[in-house]
Amino acid sequence: MSNDPNDLRAFVFKNRGALLALPAIALALGGKPSRCSARMGVPIAIAGELLRCWAVGYSGVTTRDDAVEAPELVTAGPYAYVRNPLYVGNFVTALGFAIAFTGKCSAARRFVAVAGSLGIMAAVYATIVPHEEAFLRSRFGDDFEHYTQNVPPVVPRTTAWEEGRGTWRPEVIREAESRTFLTFGAMLAALVFKLRR
Repeated sequence: MSNDPNDLRAFVFKNRGALLALPAIALALGGKPSRCSARMGVPIAIAGELLRCWAVGYSGVTTRDDAVEAPELVTAGPYAYVRNPLYVGNFVTALGFAIAFTGKCSAARRFVAVAGSLGIMAAVYATIVPHEEAFLRSRFGDDFEHYTQNVPPVVPRTTAWEEGRGTWRPEVIREAESRTFLTFGAMLAALVFKLRR
């Protein structure tokens, strides 16, 4: 790989699934959940996945490609509140599972698990979001610039942006989220297994 930052960003984008799986695997293998932490964490994780599903219903299956692709600039639904709802959803899900898997850990170990999981995600997203936005800027030009001036990247607006465009297509969720559903199910299974030990 060359020293070109765009090459690194493209590499991280292509391998984002594997990179983001590392904290999940660490939690599943090394976590020490309690029933209380599971009751607190699982609803948070579900909320994150629901946000992802809402976003995917607008953005479609291109969210799973190895290269950035966008047949249209989607700015409706969750995209009318925040530019990266998929990633916000992932953060919420990761936070939920980190809470769920660390109930019997010391406070220091819990902090390391939660901060480490979210820190890895932040590093991945800090690399790929500029890559995605460069593509969107080159493809959609002034429309994308106008969008970025009105919708924040991470912390959602309190009201939906009035100029949002896009169509909700729930039929794409099953195809687009199949791997995420499998991963989510595997994390739940690991949690149940550890709670029964």
